Amino acid sequence: MGFDDKFDNKTDEFSGKAKETIGDVTGDDELKAEGSADEVKGKTKQVGEQIKDLGKDVKDKFSK
Repeated sequence: MGFDDKFDNKTDEFSGKAKETIGDVTGDDELKAEGSADEVKGKTKQVGEQIKDLGKDVKDKFSK
C-alpha cells in the first residue's frame, strides 16, 4: 500500500470521526451519521489495502 493511499484512508477516518463528534455535540444526527459513514469508509479502505499487501507478500514468498 502506498503512502498516499494510507494518508487518504486515515484522512477519511479522522475527518469522519471529527464530523461524528461535532454532530454529537451539536445534536446534528445527520452530520453524526455522515461522520460515522466516512470513518467506516476509511477503515474499510485500509483493510482492503492490507489484504492486497498480504496477497503480494504471499505471492512473493512462493515465487522464490
